[in-house]
Amino acid sequence: MKRILLSLTCVMVASTGFAQQALSWDKAPLASPVVNADNTVTFNIVAPEAQKVEITGDFLPVEKVKTSHGVQEITGVEQLKKNEKGVWSYTSSALSPELYTYNLIVDGVKITDPLNVSAVRDIASMFNIFMIGGGVKGLYQVKNVPHGTVAKVWYNSPTAGLTRRMTVYTPAGYETSGTKRYPVLYLLHGIGGDENAWSELGRATQILDNLIAEGKAEPMIVVMTNGNISQEAAPGETSEGFKTPTMMLPKTMDGNFETAFPDVIKFVEHTYRVQSDKNHRAIAGLSMGGFHSLYISINNPDTFGYVGLFSAAVDKQQSGGVISVYENRNQKIDKLFSKSPKLFWIGIGSTDFLYQSNVDLRKYLDSKHYKYTYMETEGGHIWRNWRIYLSEFVQKLFK
Repeated sequence: MKRILLSLTCVMVASTGFAQQALSWDKAPLASPVVNADNTVTFNIVAPEAQKVEITGDFLPVEKVKTSHGVQEITGVEQLKKNEKGVWSYTSSALSPELYTYNLIVDGVKITDPLNVSAVRDIASMFNIFMIGGGVKGLYQVKNVPHGTVAKVWYNSPTAGLTRRMTVYTPAGYETSGTKRYPVLYLLHGIGGDENAWSELGRATQILDNLIAEGKAEPMIVVMTNGNISQEAAPGETSEGFKTPTMMLPKTMDGNFETAFPDVIKFVEHTYRVQSDKNHRAIAGLSMGGFHSLYISINNPDTFGYVGLFSAAVDKQQSGGVISVYENRNQKIDKLFSKSPKLFWIGIGSTDFLYQSNVDLRKYLDSKHYKYTYMETEGGHIWRNWRIYLSEFVQKLFK
């Protein structure tokens, strides 16, 4: 028995030594990605048998491709080079401060980087991430500041007929602030996303922590809902088990989510110490969430004093459902502005496929001389823009 145990121990030690050696480069552990002093980034992978290794990510220049739906932007691809030890490498150009995503492609198969444990899910795809300079204005990194609390909270939605989940951010000091009441931002995701999207992909927690600590944003509660009204919660975290995430869900933009949204507000105002008046409520969202924010606000003109549309999918409703939610849009906009909202904010990328829809909305607002704030950035329908929009929008709330 002792001989068997000794033999197993030797095998384990030998195996461990081989694994460490395989991940070594000049006796130092191989790393990827490596952010260099000049803000270039080096990516490495050990793949001695591979014939071709590539990298694709949002840090690379986009390629414009003509399709039947017009010109679309495709993420660029670059080749890695292999050395005599079977290590493939690529070094980027110098990058601006930002949170970036990428994948490796080995012999045509897209994978995550085996040397990078930092990854996020976007719908049904997994991406590795890395950061330069703490992100835009340093807002995306975890800093040594007071931190808010993020909770996954279940609530009953009688309208949807489900118990559903939301993500709730409460600012630093909420738990010890006695009877103090806080304003609320309802923050909505895009199609295919869920209640995890803004806290994971959008860096909402870090953005709020940092801006509040800097005195640039008011301490607020942020409610990040699941905008797919047919879902209990994010895929894999429900009673349905490990379902594959998809964009093709029923009732996403057919009026059902808007109709059920009062269930969210009722739960929040019953559960948390919030200021429950129009001037202390805000709603904002990206893409489908911007669509929802528009129609929730104009159908409830006395509910929100602040409205934010980030690359909003204006007028992209599905057929069927609760059609009355989308009827008489312009008359409902008129009603909203007759109530003098404190802020109506629109942000869009210059190459976003929804750009023209937002132009058309702005034309109507301009024709009526309605006051709104507009921000146009470079790029398309991407998280890089939405993080910026959130950072700008929250600084204007509840002043």
